[in-house]
Amino acid sequence: MTTLLLGLGNPLLRDDSVGLKVAQLLRPLLVDRSDVTVDEDYWGGLRLMERMIGFDHAIIIDAIISGAKPGTVHVLSPGDMPTQRSISAHDVNLSTALAVGREAGASLPNNEHILLIGVEAADVQTFDEELTTEVKAALPEVITIALSALKEIKGRDER
Repeated sequence: MTTLLLGLGNPLLRDDSVGLKVAQLLRPLLVDRSDVTVDEDYWGGLRLMERMIGFDHAIIIDAIISGAKPGTVHVLSPGDMPTQRSISAHDVNLSTALAVGREAGASLPNNEHILLIGVEAADVQTFDEELTTEVKAALPEVITIALSALKEIKGRDER
């Protein structure tokens, strides 16, 4: 069984880079896990769906804005994300993208095997490579959640 751990974001837009930074922090911790691919990307919707093709599980980390306190960590499923990360108004949300991919015969993880970790952003508009204090403080929690999820996946797969 293979798992994609994917950090999403824009490296130049302050808190929007949180997924990328988490992936960078996790990569050296997972170097011995041949069943886990740690990567970074900048897209959502159909392109995100295409990135998951061939994996049994996916853990996606991204900044979100839901109105919660900045730095709040949300653990979500694909159906919980009504919006998309896309520069195109013609793209679709993740649930729709996954449905389209499955209908087209793509080998994608089941929805229950996709975990989304969203970190409530404080600032996604300022050009800066540093996270805000609130989001930076959430990094240990995000890393713990991701590592726990990977441990759980490995335990299930070994049974």
